[in-house]
Amino acid sequence: MCRTPEARQTRRAHRTRRFLRLAGTGAAALLALSACSSSSDASASKKPTGTVTVFAAASLKESFTTLGKEFEKEHPGTKVSFNFGGSDSLAAGITSGAPADVFAAASPATMALVTDKQGTAGAPVTFVRNQLEIATLPGNPDKVSSLKDLTASGLKVVLCDRTVPCGAAAQKALDAAGLKLTPVSYEHDVKSALTKVELKEADAAVVYRTDVRAAGSKVAGVEFPESAKAVNDYPIALLKNAQNTTAAKAFITLVRSEEGQKVLTGAGFLKP
Repeated sequence: MCRTPEARQTRRAHRTRRFLRLAGTGAAALLALSACSSSSDASASKKPTGTVTVFAAASLKESFTTLGKEFEKEHPGTKVSFNFGGSDSLAAGITSGAPADVFAAASPATMALVTDKQGTAGAPVTFVRNQLEIATLPGNPDKVSSLKDLTASGLKVVLCDRTVPCGAAAQKALDAAGLKLTPVSYEHDVKSALTKVELKEADAAVVYRTDVRAAGSKVAGVEFPESAKAVNDYPIALLKNAQNTTAAKAFITLVRSEEGQKVLTGAGFLKP
């Protein structure tokens, strides 16, 4: 079939337009793919900055302070602001609107006070466990060797309040031993209970083994078998209303890392 010059020219024009359309579509796809890739890369490379606010159980004070300094060293331009206290008080503060990015509680029950009321950005994860120990005056002058010895007449014993994880654990241990104990005072967190012994305002207190270790020569520690019946799991979570999500996630990652676990187990905590 013989085509006229006009027909051949028209066919070439159609082929050219088709080629340009295909080229344009390909270029658009490449641009979109490039944009997605750039966005993904930017998100992946986002570095922690600013202040991250961490609410943590009082028993974590020494370990988390160390990890906070390490975090700031690893991420220049960041600052870790801590609020240490009784887990129940911290939970109440969070649910009442206190600004916080991370919550590390001394028991799943106190973490649940937050998750049940407002939820968290991610499921809480157990990062360490802790066991009870008796703290006595240096040298253990009252010869305390068991949980039962704390019931001796005239011995001034301090416990954490039962609403606080260390108090709930102490009561669980006492129940396991079939003992009843009336303390001279109930304290709002474990550090306050320990301080009573350090200041010689009490003869003994049931606290965590980590607190006995942190106190050094200020107290003497006495282990007791019933403590195995009352080991506390410590959960940590990114809070739903966190203002600095990137830094909060990075701090949780550090706590759960090999480096973080080394600091925590070195303080006497048990691995999860």
